[in-house]
Amino acid sequence: MFNNLLKIGLFSIAFISTAASADVLNANEKKQIMALKETALTSELSYNLIESLTTEVGHRLVGSEGDKKSITWAVNKMKALGFDKVWTEDVTATYWHRGEVEAKVIAPYPHKVVAIALGGSVGTGDKGVKGKIAHFNTFKDLEAAADNSLNGKVVFISYRMERHIDGKGYGPAVAARKNGAAVAAKKGASAIIIRSIGTDNNRLAHTGSVRYDEGGKAIPAASISNPDADMLLNQLKRSDDVEFYLKLTSHSDPKVVAKTANVIGELTGSEFPDEYVTLGAHLDSWDVGTGAVDDGIGVGMMMATVHHIAQLPVKPKRSIRVILFAAEEIGLVGAKTYVEKRNGDMAGHVIGAEWDFGVGPIYEMKTGVGKKSLPALYDFAKYLKPLGVSVNKTNTAKAQSDMSLMSQAGMPSVNFAPDGSLYFDYHHTENDTLDKVDAKALKHNTAIYTMFAYFTAQSGVDFSQ
Repeated sequence: MFNNLLKIGLFSIAFISTAASADVLNANEKKQIMALKETALTSELSYNLIESLTTEVGHRLVGSEGDKKSITWAVNKMKALGFDKVWTEDVTATYWHRGEVEAKVIAPYPHKVVAIALGGSVGTGDKGVKGKIAHFNTFKDLEAAADNSLNGKVVFISYRMERHIDGKGYGPAVAARKNGAAVAAKKGASAIIIRSIGTDNNRLAHTGSVRYDEGGKAIPAASISNPDADMLLNQLKRSDDVEFYLKLTSHSDPKVVAKTANVIGELTGSEFPDEYVTLGAHLDSWDVGTGAVDDGIGVGMMMATVHHIAQLPVKPKRSIRVILFAAEEIGLVGAKTYVEKRNGDMAGHVIGAEWDFGVGPIYEMKTGVGKKSLPALYDFAKYLKPLGVSVNKTNTAKAQSDMSLMSQAGMPSVNFAPDGSLYFDYHHTENDTLDKVDAKALKHNTAIYTMFAYFTAQSGVDFSQ
């Protein structure tokens, strides 16, 4: 993967002038950061943590036994890895049960279809839902449909996600999954199926959360595999009267509260313990696969990062805080709780970065900090240059996923961009398993986060300025 990226120029290095970035670290600190780099590049710890999580815990659907086990697992691992403080903060959510799925084309050419319920979907009832397919190429096409034009029909959105190194194909595709059911219900549809939000050709369907309008009608929602979506399109070329059957036994019980928790660990700063460099990942996962990629990679990397730094003879000046967020998959619930618990005040959170995307090596650093502190991060970029990491000069970045809420609340942030070309082949599927973790890229990326955490914790730079 590294060689291919180099050949196509995706590892181009941005020039960082020494005039714009005076040295931030002293000679001894430079030795420390380089030693940390070498440690992380040769350590198996990140991988071993992911292997442990996916083997001993498995999937971590909110409210499930795996979710509960993962909290205990994370607390125990953090303590064993040398974190000074480890604690949990309660998070509550609605528990959703996936149940079973049956999907098939009834006419004109009967076919069994590989499908999966979208997260949070209501069920169909015992008899299932039967109806003529109403096909739309895109979510916007569905939005443009006339009111009451889809009464009794099963909506099918066939838009296919594009593959990009930075995952930018996800945004245009995911609206169908998130909002398609609510819009289809307003148009009178009895159910909705979408082409999976994924870039693979496997006969596996991708799950992910669906949103219903509060007080609006909720209709069953499922995705189908890319090959089955192609087959359905072929049928629609031959007939305007394609009939579909969908049965879902998924359900939520509003009376049942899923109790989960954010797991937080901290390496206490030697001089400024109340200033936090924050590293994030989410601990929960969907109940398909074992959550190795989404987001076991992030969990393993962030915990390994702190362990490596904890082995130094002198701790960095600032505290380094790892937040393993709960309930990300169902709407950033853990992150919302974290911010609310602090009344939206991110004072003390001097800078943050999360991992919740990609399986390949990081190739770019994006900043979102005060202009006066940019030279310090340009100085840090010099340490990343030998690792093939360039700098995006827009300085508008927010942290990924959960921590984007902390960025919005005022936390200075950095976003490390990895090669995500393969990420959406596995995302939210049965294929999200340990073998998809790129061990070489994992070491590369852990080294970058380790260096970032040490640099920002040791430098004393005010990244809000």
